[in-house]
Amino acid sequence: MTITVIIIICILLLLGYLFDLTSARTKIPSVILLLILGWSARQIADLISFKIPDLSGLLPIFGTLGLILIVLEGALELELNKSKFKLIRKSFFSSFISTFALSFIVSYAFQYFGGISLRQSLLNAIPICVISSSVAISSARNLSKKNKEFVIYESSLSDIMGVVFFNFVLQNDYVNLPAFGHFGLQVLIICVVSFIATLGLSFLLRTIDHPIKHAPIIILIILIYAVSEIYHLPALLFILFFGLFLNNIDELKNFEWIKKLNPYEFNKEISKFREIVMEGAFLIRAFFFTLFGYSFETKEIINQNTFVSALLIFAAIFIVRTILLKIARLPIFPLLFVAPRGLITILLFFAIPASMAFPLVNKSLVIQVIILTTLFMMIGLIITGRKKDEEATEKKEDINNITTLGNLVNENAADNSPEKDEGITDL
Repeated sequence: MTITVIIIICILLLLGYLFDLTSARTKIPSVILLLILGWSARQIADLISFKIPDLSGLLPIFGTLGLILIVLEGALELELNKSKFKLIRKSFFSSFISTFALSFIVSYAFQYFGGISLRQSLLNAIPICVISSSVAISSARNLSKKNKEFVIYESSLSDIMGVVFFNFVLQNDYVNLPAFGHFGLQVLIICVVSFIATLGLSFLLRTIDHPIKHAPIIILIILIYAVSEIYHLPALLFILFFGLFLNNIDELKNFEWIKKLNPYEFNKEISKFREIVMEGAFLIRAFFFTLFGYSFETKEIINQNTFVSALLIFAAIFIVRTILLKIARLPIFPLLFVAPRGLITILLFFAIPASMAFPLVNKSLVIQVIILTTLFMMIGLIITGRKKDEEATEKKEDINNITTLGNLVNENAADNSPEKDEGITDL
């Protein structure tokens, strides 16, 4: 039994890797294929009466690990310099307004139709109003560099703001001045912790002289995150801060304490660390979404009682997104499509206390919203990808035509050259 389960897990992860490899050509997000893979495995297991232990309890654990590694992976790709400030400002504006505006719009609808309190409606609305960086970042690989950077910034900030906003509502029965004061203190503490921990971890990464050095750093990062969460601190800020620091060490090389790290040699370690984080993020993401797909029941996917609500939420998400992209003067296509829900939605949904649960916001609704937004992203990226390929082909053909025309002109010029006319005259 043990060997059989190991074989199944290995096959599923290898298929996940194959999905990741082919997503650039097929334009199909690997997350969609992983969910289908998990659901198909469930159907086959039921068909042959193969008993697999209930693994749903692992979802929050792998989801949290995945969130840490995915945000860190995204931060390790971002550059901070003066040329990026405008893009950062726009991505912050988009993620901030989108998260808060959508949360209040959806919570108002829950209040109106469900007759529940604002606090309860917000706790149920926030999870489905947060862009999932785990899906968005992995699907943005085929976008232009500028659009990819915007997606990484926006989705990472959306995750952070969503978690912070959710915890703020969860911890405070009333929104008043002491609540905001306590929240401000939490942000200040995590900033101090982030600064000290980042310097300490960077020093360890640079100075540890042992074949095993990256795994302990990642374990320490997860430990700092977990301890911060116990004290209700916005721990994702630390993950983002640490990743940005490592990837932008060259921008700080004028500081004396940075010179001690020897930025040139340190960049080699950062490159290795980035590779390990990327591979770890892939494994956790693949396992999480396959496991989540396995937990699907067909009746939950096609639940008609929640489908209309899921469609209305889906429409609200992209109406608000269109308005925000217009205001920010960002390209509607393909950025309109890249607002999927996923890992962070599932984690926050599981974090809703039983006393605050709203019957309408159940697993069926969450699954349907995730599938609708991800399918919309897939279709949009396929369409825009084809248009981009067609434009590239047309441009290439134009260049070839211009080159051919230039060659013909040169040949004609050579035929009509004075030297040739003189030769004819002599004859």
